[in-house]
Amino acid sequence: MARKLLWASLALAPLLFVLKWVVGAGDVVLFVFAAAALIPLAWLIGEATEHAGEHTGPGVGGFLNATFGNAPELIIALIAVNEGLPNVVRGSLAGSVVSNILLVLGVALAVGPAEKIDRRSLTVQLGLVLFATLLFLIPSIPGFHGNPERHSLAVLSIPVSVVLLLVYGAVILDNLRRHRQAYLESGHDPEPGWTLSRSIVALGIATVATAFVSETLVHSLDHFAKAAHLSEFFISAVVVAIVGNAAEHGGAVVIARRGKMRLATEIAVSSSAQVSTLVVPAVALLSFVVTPALPLAFRPIELATMFGAALVVAIVIRDGRCKPREGWMLIGLYAVVVVGFWLAGDR
Repeated sequence: MARKLLWASLALAPLLFVLKWVVGAGDVVLFVFAAAALIPLAWLIGEATEHAGEHTGPGVGGFLNATFGNAPELIIALIAVNEGLPNVVRGSLAGSVVSNILLVLGVALAVGPAEKIDRRSLTVQLGLVLFATLLFLIPSIPGFHGNPERHSLAVLSIPVSVVLLLVYGAVILDNLRRHRQAYLESGHDPEPGWTLSRSIVALGIATVATAFVSETLVHSLDHFAKAAHLSEFFISAVVVAIVGNAAEHGGAVVIARRGKMRLATEIAVSSSAQVSTLVVPAVALLSFVVTPALPLAFRPIELATMFGAALVVAIVIRDGRCKPREGWMLIGLYAVVVVGFWLAGDR
């Protein structure tokens, strides 16, 4: 029954299109429908990723989910850059890194069984987050004083972005080759289900729909922010970050409930690594095209939470096993971070 309801609720996405472009509904209505439409889309991405993972292994499957799941976030960030909202972009990207490795991973661990995970792969990807955060200090420290949006800091962000992209490409390619080789040597036979091509097509369609729905939701957040009397930073670092990662949230939780913890943990951590070392530098470089150029001048609270979250999770997974109580601990830590974001206010 639940699966049939989820399949039927995929109609919310085209209904949202009608409400926005034909009916001309108000922002509050659009916000509600967009939030509801993201739920079945996140489930579809998780479903397609699980089937793709049966053909590629959990490591490659987690990479696919992270890539398709982060595509809408890249689109949202570039739209916000073009609209002159740099603090929203940086806040949402930093919030995305933190929410993936604390909230998404925490919920996945809490609802899934205790079993072994790929400690080596997860440690490498957490290392990428730590490395990226240290590199962000280069344009961020000068941004602590004076105008953080000055063009010189955007220029300073170029070599940082290039290094991050090169390191990400080298590390992930090596990681994917290792995963693929281990999967082939295991002699695992794919379970009956979707073909790999059907899974990829479903991921692509769901990603495009998610981008449209997420963009609509972000544009309708203004009324919510004013009504709730919340800061722009809190909205971007918590609400927009969670909305932009709806695919990873839904996908990781659904897969964890089915007991596939290696794939679920790969989704959460690889998504965080991909945001910090691929999405962030890509947005910074592409911002020179869509303008205005975006400096990677993060706030101290953004840098501290990204680094601290990655370090805590690295400690949690050091024994190579996942435990539900550790998931609840990560969720509690994320709640503390949310309170910190609320108290921080705008820049």
